[in-house]
Amino acid sequence: METETLEREVEEPVDLAVRDEEGSLNGAYVAAVAAAVEARDGERLSELAGDLHESDLGDILQALDREDREPFIELLGSDFDWTALTEVDEAVRDEILEAIPNAAIAEAVRELDSDDAIGILEDMAEEDREEILAALPLAERIALERSFDYPEESAGRRMTTHFIAVPPFWTVGQTIDFLREDDRLPDDFTEIFVVDPRFRFLGTVPLDRLLRTKRPVRVEEVMGEVTHSVSATDDQEEVARLFERYNLLSVGVVDENDRLVGVITIDDIVDVIEEEADEDIKRLAGVGDEEISDTFVSAVRSRFIWLLINLGTAVLASAVIDIFNGTIQQMVALAVLMPIVASMGGNAGTQTMTVAVRALATREIETINPLRFITREALVGLANGVLFAIIIGTVASLWFGDFQLGGIIATAMVINMVAAGLAGILIPLTLEKVGADPAIASSVFVTTVTDVVGFFAFLGIAAWWFAI
Repeated sequence: METETLEREVEEPVDLAVRDEEGSLNGAYVAAVAAAVEARDGERLSELAGDLHESDLGDILQALDREDREPFIELLGSDFDWTALTEVDEAVRDEILEAIPNAAIAEAVRELDSDDAIGILEDMAEEDREEILAALPLAERIALERSFDYPEESAGRRMTTHFIAVPPFWTVGQTIDFLREDDRLPDDFTEIFVVDPRFRFLGTVPLDRLLRTKRPVRVEEVMGEVTHSVSATDDQEEVARLFERYNLLSVGVVDENDRLVGVITIDDIVDVIEEEADEDIKRLAGVGDEEISDTFVSAVRSRFIWLLINLGTAVLASAVIDIFNGTIQQMVALAVLMPIVASMGGNAGTQTMTVAVRALATREIETINPLRFITREALVGLANGVLFAIIIGTVASLWFGDFQLGGIIATAMVINMVAAGLAGILIPLTLEKVGADPAIASSVFVTTVTDVVGFFAFLGIAAWWFAI
């Protein structure tokens, strides 16, 4: 009876649109896929998901329950695009790969571009990875092993070794015939790479230029010079900036001998830009490499250390308050108002710090005079400090009926806002100079400075004023 009910649910018509108008996964579609998986109905599942783009497949994998992911892949069989595993969170990918035999993974890897294969294999246990590589044809295995020799997050890990290279003495006609007749070439490409007999990178020929040139013309006559190339050991973030700066579609990757070993294309760089931005945002919040699919234990582990450091800085701020314990007891209004000073300074410091960290990450800071940037942030802090000093000074005076208290908090506000502006820019710059990652450590130090300066300025001025 239960099976019949499930079969009826699978056969019921549903809205087959994968995504809704806002671009989110269609809940009815995901439910239909899950029902087909649970019923082990491979034919129905192929109708629903057999022709999907790798990105959509990846999102569906993440939307399914853990126990449904492996059957989903098995039921789709040859219709499953293994590139979809590069589109899911690392935790989900690891979980799927652990459940699938290495022989099946090796068979799938053979059909992938080298950069996608690297993306799937690089986080696997070394023993499993070696077993999979050993099952590949010699040429493919050597190409992948060479990529693993390069550092993580380098151009060598991002490049594909599947590209088109021709000698400079070929004619345009020979090249076009080669492109039409050789079945081993990449499915998508925009440039032809020109190399000498030692495979040294000589230049490129855009596909549109090739097609518009007469057949007898030699390739070397129409190729462009190598204006942009990257080393296989270059950081992927630097490569992304090169693409952004010069609006590139692809770029050749060379080894230490200037030999062309691979190509990076714009689709890979889009992923790099997204990953790096995601990484910077998470580091600013102190959550490391946490992903939304991580377990609660992993989330606790990744957040605990920075919360512990924040606890230490909070104790330091409390120690400053304790110094003025007697002053606070004499005037309770100080306890009511002092969080305002610290909070405003913290928010102002975070604004400056965010701009500074982003400028450092994108190397925009190198195009301007750092002293000018520091001066600007100090003046911004001063201006905002004066404006908010007027506002909070007036509010405090009317609230507690004490114009002296209004003047005290107004003065403290100006001091802390200037300190916030300076801390927000100087701390990231200093961390960058000493080789630390400003995205990770800046927020803790900036918050500490604004809390300590804010409390000390407000309570110190109050203690001095009322002691006169």
